[in-house]
Amino acid sequence: MSTVALIDDHESVRLGLEAACLRDGEQKVVFSGATVKEYLTWRSATGAPPAEVVLLDLTLGDGTTVTENVATLAADGASVVIHSVADRPAAVREALVAGAVGVVSKSSALDDVLDAIRTVARGEALNNVDWASAVDGDRDFADAQLSTREREVLRLYAAGLPLKSVAERLGVAYSTAKENITRIRVKYVDVGRPAPTKVDLLRRAMEDGIVAPDGVSSA
Repeated sequence: MSTVALIDDHESVRLGLEAACLRDGEQKVVFSGATVKEYLTWRSATGAPPAEVVLLDLTLGDGTTVTENVATLAADGASVVIHSVADRPAAVREALVAGAVGVVSKSSALDDVLDAIRTVARGEALNNVDWASAVDGDRDFADAQLSTREREVLRLYAAGLPLKSVAERLGVAYSTAKENITRIRVKYVDVGRPAPTKVDLLRRAMEDGIVAPDGVSSA
């Protein structure tokens, strides 16, 4: 059973999500509150570990920014899913750059929200149309300036191939493919879009149109 924290300044939204999680039985809501500060205070007071998944509203009423909230929660050890109307591409992009693993629309069915929580709790990339569409509508991501070969390596690796298979597919040495992945990660760090894990690389590849939103390698 995965642990979930709900952070939204609309109590009715939180109550509905909490009821859905309880009914589903696969998620345990360990915290429900209106701000990230409340969540951190709860963590400090109880000594509870970070929630595995935090479902976070894009805009809270306490004046905090989405970058502040996402970065704080990610640094604290949670995987952050933005739960929003998803009609503000710039804010959605800002959340993704800050470390959110994706966004699920408040207009989505509750089953879709629960599916998103399950996916993230398993450590898998959240490949949904909502955030991919928002990114497609706002292409202001800092370009990592990947070379043609680096894009080829990333396309295959992020789509699921082991690095050894990537090297074989491209006809290069394993060490060369590994060096390409290292350079790709460095380039993304340089433009403020770190990708320390393979899931992060998949997200960057989808953001940049190298891999399709469903995680399938683009031609």
